[in-house]
Amino acid sequence: MTNATQREESAERLARPLIQLAKASGLSTSFFDQLGTYTEISDEALVAVLAALGIDASSDEAIAHSLELHDRHQRAQLIPPTIVATVGKTTTVEINCNADCDITASITLEDGGTFEEDLDALPDLDSAHPTIALPGSLPMGYHTLHVTADERTAEATIINAPAHIEVPAAVAEHHRWGWMTQMYSVRSHESWGVGDYGDLKRLLADAATKSGADFMLINPIHACAPLSPLEPSPYLPESRRFLNVTYIRPQDIPEYADLNAEARAKVDALHDCVAANNEDAGPMDINAAWDAKRPALRIIFDAGRSPEREAQFEDFKKNAGPDLDSFAAWSLCFEVWGAPWGDNPWFKETTVSSEAVQQLIAEHRDLFEFNRWLQWIATEQVNDAQQTALDSGMALGMIQDMAVGVHGLGADAWANPERFAAGGVTVGCPPDFYNQQGQDWGQPPFNPNYLEATGYQVYREMVHFMYEHAGAVRIDHVLGLFRLWWIPQGLGARNGAYVNYNYEAMLGVLAIEATRVGGMVIGEDLGTVPDYVRQVLGEHGVLGTEVEWFARVDYSPNAGDPYMPPSDYRRQAFASVTTHDLPPTAGYLNYEHVELRKKLHLLDDPESFRKSAEAEQHAMLDRLVESGYITPDVAADVPAHEQQIVEAMHAMLCDTPSLLLQAALVDGVGEHRSQNQPGTSSEYSNWRVPLADANQHVILTPDVFDSPRVQSLSKIMRDGTATNK
Repeated sequence: MTNATQREESAERLARPLIQLAKASGLSTSFFDQLGTYTEISDEALVAVLAALGIDASSDEAIAHSLELHDRHQRAQLIPPTIVATVGKTTTVEINCNADCDITASITLEDGGTFEEDLDALPDLDSAHPTIALPGSLPMGYHTLHVTADERTAEATIINAPAHIEVPAAVAEHHRWGWMTQMYSVRSHESWGVGDYGDLKRLLADAATKSGADFMLINPIHACAPLSPLEPSPYLPESRRFLNVTYIRPQDIPEYADLNAEARAKVDALHDCVAANNEDAGPMDINAAWDAKRPALRIIFDAGRSPEREAQFEDFKKNAGPDLDSFAAWSLCFEVWGAPWGDNPWFKETTVSSEAVQQLIAEHRDLFEFNRWLQWIATEQVNDAQQTALDSGMALGMIQDMAVGVHGLGADAWANPERFAAGGVTVGCPPDFYNQQGQDWGQPPFNPNYLEATGYQVYREMVHFMYEHAGAVRIDHVLGLFRLWWIPQGLGARNGAYVNYNYEAMLGVLAIEATRVGGMVIGEDLGTVPDYVRQVLGEHGVLGTEVEWFARVDYSPNAGDPYMPPSDYRRQAFASVTTHDLPPTAGYLNYEHVELRKKLHLLDDPESFRKSAEAEQHAMLDRLVESGYITPDVAADVPAHEQQIVEAMHAMLCDTPSLLLQAALVDGVGEHRSQNQPGTSSEYSNWRVPLADANQHVILTPDVFDSPRVQSLSKIMRDGTATNK
């Protein structure tokens, strides 16, 4: 139910057992959409989402029983399984027992040592239960609290995090700027038809030395399937714990240089069979690239390694832990038994420890080892790219992008299904101005109850891994730290429900990992985001996201409303002109987003959407004219002044107080085509559009930062001045 005037749930609705059960289980039973319209979650969606959490709400009797089980669990829990504390502050933990219980408590530190200070149980004047005070002297990190109350014992993970992520000194002294690119889209003659980690290394070095940039945001480089056909979207990975090995450059592996003549000729021939694709401006053939590269990598793997290199590989495997073995086992099952989707039963019928899987590993040990080796090589090349960025003078280097979730039939979901919601529930978002029909991203969400019970171990490992080779991490759809839109199978994106998460725990993890490397956290807080979310993120030192096309006065969602002056942007923000979900700015100015959505039947009312886009553009031009970035004559003829207007929008960006400013490489070269159209899959060549100029001439990696147009935009980002300003 939606209601433009209602602001809260009625007393009658709140009294319903289903609503009480949903709220007790962490569900939001109503919300405000992007236009501020009050909306109630349907009973059908609530029942289905509760089932995905293992809670039966299928009947009145089941609801009553589930409420009783919830209350019983609450009474039995001695301490919460996860406790979030703040470094330097005392944190009180309530012990769920009688006031006269005999309580002892201790803390095991993250490094295995014992926290030496005594933990005294104290009465709580506001409760019938005693408390324990965790002192402010507890060091930052992940620790374990042990509590005994009479004959009951319990353990809890303590996430002891800084209250605020400090801004690195290099960023605090003045704002920094950098580039955004889909790294796979930028290719060189050495590429295999798709941009790779070798191209990334060159881009980072050239961006630093030739344009003066301090960072480069790239698409997610999470792991994908081991065989083609590959999923094009980097936002639908098979695992967020490991890397995309299809981006490896074989020629940069040390062992390539040591190949004998015959083996090297085979690798070079495989490269040559796809090399011509590097100069094709059409959609990239990612499968042809991987089908050629994978056997080349196998040749290099089979050639062996020196004892020193073998020791490094062994250290990598040891440090990666059991999740690496699980990922390699999933890859092996995929390769030998076939893709897990379709009618193939192995995904549902086996686990990592299944006898059949262990037998498969024994029979194909070389292939299992090959998959572990690929992760090692990918990690080496990504680390090398980041180190090159820093050595070239960048303040931050790479900014890694964290996808919202993983593929429902991927390695993470197979190896550890208990981490995810059950019953085919997927993540997406309700209707908004990105997509009027809502979005279903096809990813199973983390089960918040599992995260709490395990001290967020899986999230901690993932975040730690990303910061090993990044100066900052961008959290796609940062609202997911607070709540996620769960879509029950068969109900459609419109008929979902928000499930709440312990954002303090996940922000604590981000704060610990960012602080340990002097890094930053960026939250993509666009779309349907409540005001309190932005406030909480700001308090924790997480940068928000400002996009010029959305930065209207009071963040109005209405196209045509006036745009705010640049001085009103948030300081604690990552500001840009555009995003990867919009066409490049030149294309946006030419209404290519309107024509594409119309062509793909994504609009309920195409004519109305066209009018709103025109109103939006007129409002932007008015802002540029009013602030002196362009003249009225330029605004009156957009096609004739396309580059000038694009650069004026970036000059306006430079006049904002935001800490980090971003320009897109596609805006630098004058590209018009969208990289991605939300709400589509095979209908459009998402994530396969190579970097090209306005005339669809491919721009190769070595030429990007020598391009006069890129140099022109670089000067504006460095100096903050457009031609007409």
